[in-house]
Amino acid sequence: LVTIASVLALAFLMNYSGATATLGLAFAATGILFPFFSALLGWLGVFLTGSDTSANALFGNLQVVTAGRLGLSPVLMAAANSSGGVMGKMISLQSIAVAAAATGMRAAEEGKLFRFTLRHSIVLASAIGLVTVFYAYVMPQWAP
Repeated sequence: LVTIASVLALAFLMNYSGATATLGLAFAATGILFPFFSALLGWLGVFLTGSDTSANALFGNLQVVTAGRLGLSPVLMAAANSSGGVMGKMISLQSIAVAAAATGMRAAEEGKLFRFTLRHSIVLASAIGLVTVFYAYVMPQWAP
């Protein structure tokens, strides 16, 4: 509870100070690759915070600012952030700790579980990024 409250407080601080808008303009420099990085940004946010809600609060405004700057659908970029975040949940430290505790795993094996899961997480987050690129440029009329 304290972690979620802290992340949400940081998100509000970043939004009101203009930090997310500044980062959004910096991400606009990625140009046509931004839809791919949009999913990876959500992935990174959930890995760091352990919560898709927190990552959306932290990076949601950034996604909207960057999408507006690049002429992309802000809804699609926000969805990519959330979908990429789901792929990061499996490697968040909280999820690894819960899995280890639930299965009675020894502490030495947690690193092995993380490395195994990390590969799957990266592949799936990249797949979400590619799907987002498809919707952004190949079939934009299908995007929300």
